[in-house]
Amino acid sequence: MEQVITSIADALLVTSNAGKIKKVNRAAQELFGFREEELINQPISLIIDNDQVLIEAIYQHSYLKQKLQNLEVVCRTKTREKLLIAFSCSVIAKKTEELEDIVYIGRDITAWQRREQRTSAQYAITRILSESQNVKQGIPQILQSICQNLGWDLGELWTPSQYIGTSVQGDSLNAVLRCVEIWSSRLISGREFKAITWQTTYAPGIGLPGRIWIRRLPLWIKDITEDGDKRRSLPAAETGLHAAFGFPILDDSEILGVMVFFNRDILPKDKDLLQMMGSIGSQIAQFIKRKQAEDALVESEERYRDLFENANDLIQSVNPSGHFLYVNRAWRETLGYSETEIANMNLFDIIHPDFKQHCLQRFYRVLSGEKLGQVKAAFVTKDGQTIFLEGNINCKFVEGHPVATRGIFRNVTQRLAAEKALRHQQEETERLLLNILPAAISQELKEEPASISEDFADITVLFADIVGFKEIAASISAIQLVNLLNSILSAFDRLTQQHGLRRIKTINDAYMVVGGLHTRRLDHAQAIALMALDMQTAIALFNTDNNQNFSTRIGIHTGSVATRVIDLNEFTYNIWGDTVNIASCIESQGVAGKIQVTEDTYKCLCNEFFFEKQGEIEVKDKGKITTYLLIGRK
Repeated sequence: MEQVITSIADALLVTSNAGKIKKVNRAAQELFGFREEELINQPISLIIDNDQVLIEAIYQHSYLKQKLQNLEVVCRTKTREKLLIAFSCSVIAKKTEELEDIVYIGRDITAWQRREQRTSAQYAITRILSESQNVKQGIPQILQSICQNLGWDLGELWTPSQYIGTSVQGDSLNAVLRCVEIWSSRLISGREFKAITWQTTYAPGIGLPGRIWIRRLPLWIKDITEDGDKRRSLPAAETGLHAAFGFPILDDSEILGVMVFFNRDILPKDKDLLQMMGSIGSQIAQFIKRKQAEDALVESEERYRDLFENANDLIQSVNPSGHFLYVNRAWRETLGYSETEIANMNLFDIIHPDFKQHCLQRFYRVLSGEKLGQVKAAFVTKDGQTIFLEGNINCKFVEGHPVATRGIFRNVTQRLAAEKALRHQQEETERLLLNILPAAISQELKEEPASISEDFADITVLFADIVGFKEIAASISAIQLVNLLNSILSAFDRLTQQHGLRRIKTINDAYMVVGGLHTRRLDHAQAIALMALDMQTAIALFNTDNNQNFSTRIGIHTGSVATRVIDLNEFTYNIWGDTVNIASCIESQGVAGKIQVTEDTYKCLCNEFFFEKQGEIEVKDKGKITTYLLIGRK
């Protein structure tokens, strides 16, 4: 029997019913680190933390006539190291059915338990990192998970900032570490230790957090009382804490913080645990950097969303099926649809039927990756009005697939209405030109429908426009633009009549006047010059009355011109020839606020007006010609 007991590979102990050890085998001595004489007649509590629970379990199973198997019990070695032992227990009863001896056969499952704990810890931390919405939500859960899964009693987070997330580059020798998060189990009463911890700061290289910070490596302390940390070692020991370890939260060479953990036991260094925690530290750092990037993206998107919401342009985002993902305030207010209605609408539900095919083609071209220039569209508002839009659209792609189109549009409905009104005004002007034809020409037209032409000598042509008209048109509403133009052009028309001249054509801000056309006035050049000076005065008065800063650019040329009525019914009056072309070039290459004339006009007026030589300009098909600036009347 003795040989059988000795040869058993598992630890064997025999105790009396009072728990006194009566026999141990060699495997038990090696497992717990005691010699046989150190265990015989000693209570089983010498090696088992809670022997009372074990004995009660044994009594219960013995009463039920069952053998107790695989009861996991925390045991202690001679050096007080913890071991987890799975015991199978049997009771040897007397004939009187009283308890006699208890036989324990135990197997060390500590390594297995540690593997299970560490696997559970890694799984739990991975889950926390994937599910946490932000860093402040995730960090306390990580501290708790490490403590509970690995059997540690208190965990801390140390950083040089208000909370973890602000990275510190390089050696960070000037960093000041402070504790920003603590988790502790209910098995310890650490109120005083926590209060001291909250008030403590460490420089790099000082204390456990500071040493980990500067080394960038995990660190283990068997017993905190031997660490030499005068500020926290004694309070930790008074709380019952002894072993400690910590690791850096490190992403490559960038350190974000340090985690430190405490245990009530004195524990030898566990290299495998330190290696695992170093890896977890990198996971946590990557989680923090990812959340930083997400927060920055959200902040950026919020800035852009705020910008979009306050923009005057209509902004929309539409998925490839045409459903709206986002529209801004101006879009909603212009078209009149509610957010609920927009959520159930398709882009092509609100496009005007006349534009639907055109817009559909461009929509598919953008989805295919084509870059388009300016696009035009017409949307139908909730109350049935048609809104005309101009703008740009592009497409966002993810992994080569279109996910959304984004469009920015400007409402040009009023502008188009204004342009239509100006075109109508131009047509009316051209119809009125018949009134300037002498009776002889009118009669000739009636008698001979064919086109007639007549050459005139000594004609003076004036061209004028408003400097920066396109920029002005873009900065004010269409109604304001029409009102301002009407005011200016009406003043010019009055001057035309006053000086006995003829307005030929008005296109937007361009104004053309001819002197000497079918009139008996021989001083047409002088009349044109006086009108040009009066136009400058009229613009100045207009600016004063309307708080504007408009300026004109005027060009004048004197020469011959040919005219022809080409359509009897429409009475279209066509003027061509070098005189008109040169006058147009003189104006287009003129100076804002100045009156530029050709040398031919200068020769006609030099005795009555002051001039300043300007230089030479290039005129198509004519080469360089000399120009002068009209200053005023002598």
